[in-house]
Amino acid sequence: MEINIPGLVSIIVFYIIILVIGIWAARKSRMATNLSTEDVWLANRSLGVFIGVFTTTATWVGGGYINGTTEVVAHDGLVWCQAPIGYSISLIFGGMFFAEKMRVTGFTTMLDPFHWKFGDFINCLLFIPALTGEIFWSASILASLGATLKVILGISLEIAIIVSAVIALLYTIVGGLYSVAYTDVVQLICIFVGLWVCVPFSMTHEATTPITANNSATWLGHLDNNYIGNYIDYWLLLIFGGIPWQELWQRVLSSRSTAVAKNLSYISGFFCLVMAVPAVLMGAVAASTDWNMTEYGHPAILKEDRTLTLALVMRYLCPTAVTFIGLGAVSAAVMSSTDAAILSASCMFSRNVYAVIYNRIKKTRPSETSQVWVMRVAQIAVAAMACAMALTVNSIYYLFLLCSDFIYVILFPQLVCVLYIKKSNSYGSLMSFIVGPFLPANGRRKGTDTQLFPFRTLAMIIALFTLIAVSYFTDFLFTRQIVHRKWDLYGCFEVNICRHVSYLYMALSYQLVS
Repeated sequence: MEINIPGLVSIIVFYIIILVIGIWAARKSRMATNLSTEDVWLANRSLGVFIGVFTTTATWVGGGYINGTTEVVAHDGLVWCQAPIGYSISLIFGGMFFAEKMRVTGFTTMLDPFHWKFGDFINCLLFIPALTGEIFWSASILASLGATLKVILGISLEIAIIVSAVIALLYTIVGGLYSVAYTDVVQLICIFVGLWVCVPFSMTHEATTPITANNSATWLGHLDNNYIGNYIDYWLLLIFGGIPWQELWQRVLSSRSTAVAKNLSYISGFFCLVMAVPAVLMGAVAASTDWNMTEYGHPAILKEDRTLTLALVMRYLCPTAVTFIGLGAVSAAVMSSTDAAILSASCMFSRNVYAVIYNRIKKTRPSETSQVWVMRVAQIAVAAMACAMALTVNSIYYLFLLCSDFIYVILFPQLVCVLYIKKSNSYGSLMSFIVGPFLPANGRRKGTDTQLFPFRTLAMIIALFTLIAVSYFTDFLFTRQIVHRKWDLYGCFEVNICRHVSYLYMALSYQLVS
């Protein structure tokens, strides 16, 4: 395929603009000289509702979100497009049930409450599923952009993915959350404008039948009763698996106040749903188009081109100038989520792995400067792993869903218990971590690879029950001296003044805010 030079120039200009804004935000916040973890990770807890809503919405509305939405509407039908509504509800639930508890205690990352209550080992162990989710999330985002640039500009998929990751990495390393938040404002505007500009042109193309015609059943889709269990499983996965993400809690913990933290969650949930509308419409257009009448040259989009659905709509159903605007929207969506995922994973590593291990060895916490530099090295590693994963995916949408599997089954029960179950302890947490991910997945329909039984939800419930049951059982054994406390390997039941003071502070703070 011949490289589209004007399009390539336009995307280079866009990348330069985003990079300049990111660097400007870093200089404005004096990040180049002030290596404070509070500034780098949490923007000095200064986010207001406006910036908070923009950065939270832009983080969720990534390349996987819009490309995946168009893909699944076009090929499976609107009824199977669960991600936009599911993740919107998850943001609202996060604000409703978790934001106040997290913000009022002054935690720095999502893993902090686990470290505080379950100890060093469990804290480091829970970093593994959190990191895995971030890498899958980033990979789905980068894959969406790589596919789009390949179709529209004719450049190599590998080059598109790597260059996009490097640009996001550069300004994230320089400016931390300040750069991410300020670039998110510009990126969200680009996403909104770019997608809506493409909608009328694609809907009125001569090869497209009106989406309200008799063929509307094609893109509306159908839900077979045999798949109800699978359908419900995905809903619960998206809603509750969308809560334990460092991206959300980084913004909640960076808010000026608890009220701001809750409001940005509610408002962002609404705007995430709104931002999916143009992607849904272009999915409907793709399903209503006779692709033989376009330069694509096939009656319908080929199975191997499913991930390219949005890119194909932009390229073959829109004028060239509009295509480039749409490409800017996809690029902005990718940048806004990639930078957030890279920053989130690296912050957790620096704060909850490096600092913990350093403290164990040296018996003192590492300096703030060293933590920031470790975070920057971790950002490079996370970006590299995400790029490697992005180059091997087959479906953007299902990679988009897969990133929540580990989070839903492992981290959601842990988050609920650490914040709501007073007697939860390290023993329950460890057993839950072991049991949840390794439950057998039964209910596979004969002759297919589709899982009909809601096995993820079953695994999550069993993991939750295991954590609570083992915690109460061990509490009973040790507090009643049935088992001597010398066998309390994690020190859950020893008199720990610091832990009791921390718990008292957490409880008192929550009561004062309430």
